[in-house]
Amino acid sequence: MPKTSNGETPFSLTYGTETMIPAEIRVPTQRTLQREGRVEEDLRLNLNLAEEMSEEAVRREVEYKKKIERYYNARVMEVKFKKGDWVLREKDASRKEDQGKLGPKWEGPYQVIWAGDKGAYRLADSTGKEVPRT
Repeated sequence: MPKTSNGETPFSLTYGTETMIPAEIRVPTQRTLQREGRVEEDLRLNLNLAEEMSEEAVRREVEYKKKIERYYNARVMEVKFKKGDWVLREKDASRKEDQGKLGPKWEGPYQVIWAGDKGAYRLADSTGKEVPRT
């Protein structure tokens, strides 16, 4: 099946030609009747065009990734905390022992005591003691 991102099948990108299932080879179809006698010629032509085909697939894949990025960025909401905000943090950050899948996923509340430009924060618990690994 052709990939959505580049419009080509992995086989065609690797070998420079499309696949034919055994049923197409045994039972004459329009596709096999057109190719009779021209197989060698077609394979040589496909090998010459393989590089161009892969370059085109790369171009389409880049366009597809940009489209996905625009879609994601249009819907994501950036959240920035400032000094004094109360937040929760993921339990994994504290590296405490795992309590299983029914255990809490978040811990806190913690107060932001310092907020960096790029999303780095220092947190303190409710008594004012700074929390490690934030």
